[in-house]
Amino acid sequence: MNRDIDSILEKAVQSHNLNEKEILYLLKTKDEKKLFNTANETRKKYVGDEVHLRALVEFSNYCKQNCLYCGLRRDNSKVKRYRIDPQYIIELAKKAKSYGYKTIVLQSGEDSYYTVERMARIISHIKDLDIALTLSIGEKTFEEYKTYRDAGADRYLLRIETTDENLYAKLNPGMSLKNRMQCIENIKNLGYEVGSGIIVGLPGQTLESIAKDIIYLKSIPVDMAGIGPFIYHPNTSIENIEGNFFNLSLKIMAVLRLILPDINIPATTAMETLNPNGRLIALQSGANVVMPNATETIYRRHYEIYPGKICLGDSPAHCRGCIENKIKSINRYVSSGKGFHIRQGFNK
Repeated sequence: MNRDIDSILEKAVQSHNLNEKEILYLLKTKDEKKLFNTANETRKKYVGDEVHLRALVEFSNYCKQNCLYCGLRRDNSKVKRYRIDPQYIIELAKKAKSYGYKTIVLQSGEDSYYTVERMARIISHIKDLDIALTLSIGEKTFEEYKTYRDAGADRYLLRIETTDENLYAKLNPGMSLKNRMQCIENIKNLGYEVGSGIIVGLPGQTLESIAKDIIYLKSIPVDMAGIGPFIYHPNTSIENIEGNFFNLSLKIMAVLRLILPDINIPATTAMETLNPNGRLIALQSGANVVMPNATETIYRRHYEIYPGKICLGDSPAHCRGCIENKIKSINRYVSSGKGFHIRQGFNK
């Protein structure tokens, strides 16, 4: 491709559309600063300087799936499993609200202990607190998604991980990309805000497949895009890839900001595992959301999707104050709203 980065960025800023080759060019560019600055300017123009905080409650680390890259995988016998009692999940949500959070994210492995009825009751009670609720609990049937939506759930986060069908099948035994995509379509059709995203640096992943992932996220279109770097877990059956995928994750976030200018993009916790200032750097490269951990300290170290997670010894109250101070240090501020995606006509 003969076009330089300036012309591609200008096209992105004007049209919010890029083709696969143009995306690939940006993923390969050495002029990262120009890409990040343009994404940051776009973020400021379309979603402003406020940062939305989502209180993350990791309520169970049991999982029936066996994804090769995940520390919670079914066959990992070395992880200490836990489940939080439904009533205590509601209490954690109440505490999170008292710390000033406007959104709760309930996240777990795919744990059948939490039946549809149990989850619906939890959702209903949390919604009585007048806060927004995101679910991140994996693949469900249309009817299950509908029950949770009817109970009050506002958003659903289900990462696609990769749109490379062969790679997906290899890394997620017993699962299928087709079903994953159908789940995301069901979530969208039920009126949830749709969150999805990818893992960056998976063994066998290519930049070409990542470009296709980005186009897929645009096609949905997502309301929130979560981009996390692959971090090897020693208690999984996947190969250990040498390399730090921090910068590539930033590039992907920046490209998504350019082509989906008004969506929510989190500065993921994994970014800070790879770089001590990872979340702040991400917030200055297109991101506008942070998800501090509101799970009690005794459980945190056992929700180990990847090793080296930050803030394992911190209390939820400490995490809330700490992240607000960090946000203020880059002249941004914590949003006072629930952080819903306000569509501005670009992503129809």
